[in-house]
Amino acid sequence: MSKKVASKKVSTGAMIGIGAGIAAATAAAYLMYGPDAKKNRKVVKSWAVKMKGEILEKFENAKEITEPVYHDILDKATAKYSALKNIDGAEVASVIAEIRKHWKSMTASKKPKAKKVTKK
Repeated sequence: MSKKVASKKVSTGAMIGIGAGIAAATAAAYLMYGPDAKKNRKVVKSWAVKMKGEILEKFENAKEITEPVYHDILDKATAKYSALKNIDGAEVASVIAEIRKHWKSMTASKKPKAKKVTKK
């Protein structure tokens, strides 16, 4: 008696979506728990949390996050939140500048580590 095993395949689109979600979660975690976490948490206000949430959502919806896409998303968020009357443009610029700094650290953590070759 032979049993058939159903194979579960994940589509490429789903894999890209999962990867983008992981990248967004990594960025959020780095901002809130990274080396400057104490300073970052102090700066965070309710509008900043909402803005960062919208940015993370756009990262998750992006098919591929490259540096130009990353900066384009941040530029659009800056324009939107700077136009609001009850939010100081300097504070928006400060929060966005902090997020922009993390592009290199996010991409550095994604690079695979080189394997050590040992001779027998």
